[in-house]
This record gives sequence, structure tokens and C-alpha cells, in this order.
Amino acid sequence: MSALGTNAQTNADSSELGKFDSISSRFWDAQGEFRPLHILNPVRAQFVADRATLAGMRVLDVGCGGGLLCEALARAGAKVTGIDLAPGMIEVARLHAAEQGLDITYKMTAAEEIGGEFDVVTCMEMLEHVPDPAKMTATLASLVKPGGDVFVSTINRNLKSFLLAIVAAEYVLNLIPRGTHEYDRLIRPSQLERWARAAGLSMREIAGLEFNPLTSTCHLSSNPSVNYLAHLERS
Repeated sequence: MSALGTNAQTNADSSELGKFDSISSRFWDAQGEFRPLHILNPVRAQFVADRATLAGMRVLDVGCGGGLLCEALARAGAKVTGIDLAPGMIEVARLHAAEQGLDITYKMTAAEEIGGEFDVVTCMEMLEHVPDPAKMTATLASLVKPGGDVFVSTINRNLKSFLLAIVAAEYVLNLIPRGTHEYDRLIRPSQLERWARAAGLSMREIAGLEFNPLTSTCHLSSNPSVNYLAHLERS
């Protein structure tokens, strides 16, 4: 996720942005701070591909970071636009896409400012980092065409997620930098569904993302108690 400041227009938090922009140069190091994302990404991308048509479709990835998901969706045939407010992340994303020969449009802009209607909108690991996730959910809804799909991934809020996603991941196993997540910002599926419904989105599916740091594997499950993916559809 990313942003350059906190204001009414961009629904972004400068301190949250700084966490990610400061380590953007190491985004594509699969053994570095972003290793969990590299493990999660194939599962996230397949979740999207199995539930939405991608070939030839206009896809927007909000909070694209260094472009992990954008590249996977582009390889599936989508016409991808990735947006982020961290300049370091956008630069890394552009350079890596060019090295891979992928035609992806990257813009350093806020979701509220991008405009247009897309066939598919994705927002992975970002909602828990913005000041107003309900408003961001509504913004995502406004960016997808009627009948289009929105995909969100985030972290549940409960004791188990606190112990695994924060205590274990950040302080015991050092999988991600300490302070990456704040417990009070984590989002229960019921909250996401309520915000989605208010924005004109219907919840099609919620699936758990089971991450095993010992085997460096990830798979979908029916248990959304920690990490989860949501498939939403605009009415």
C-alpha cells in the first residue's frame, strides 16, 4: 500500500506510506522483507483468474506496490493499470515491468483521482493501512463497471490474527518489518461486507489464505480467521 500524505482527497496515511517507500528498492528480493508477498502472490493471482475474465479486460490494481500482482495479471492477458502513492514503489514497478517486457501502465496517483471504469479492480493488503477503509471500499466500487469484479485481501481482527500476523510474523519470525500492522486497523469480514453492501457491492465469496512460513507455502482454505481474500461484485 502507499500514499504521500493524509488528506480528505487521498484517504492515505503518510506514516504508513513511509514504511513501504523506505524499503521499496528491495521489493523484488524474494528473500527480503517482502518474501511473504512473493509466496502469497501466485495464490492471490489464481484466485482472481478463477473468478473473473482477464484476457483483454481492463484491470486496476490499487496500492500496487512494486507490481507483483500487476505482472501476474498482465501475464494472464489483462490490460493492467497499477496505482500507488509511494514514488519509490512506482519507480521499481516500472523498471521491473520493462525488464520483463510487460506492458503495464503505472501511475503515482490516488484511487480517488484515477477516474474511469474498469472490468476488474484489485486491492491487496492495503485496506488495513488507510485512515478510512469504509470510504476506500466505496472508492473501489466506483471504479468498477456494473457487473464487474472487485478483489480485496486483508487481515482479520481477532486474537489468532494478532498472535500470528503481528506477534509471530513481525516479532518472533521476523518475516516482515516490525510495526507493519496495527491491530486496531485490522478488518473483520463482517465489517468489509457491511462497507461493501453500502457501496453497492455484493459479497460473492470469502476465502482464507493459509500461509506456512516453515515450508514457504500458501493455499486457499475455508478459514478466514487470519489472512483472507474477498470477491465482490458491483450490482
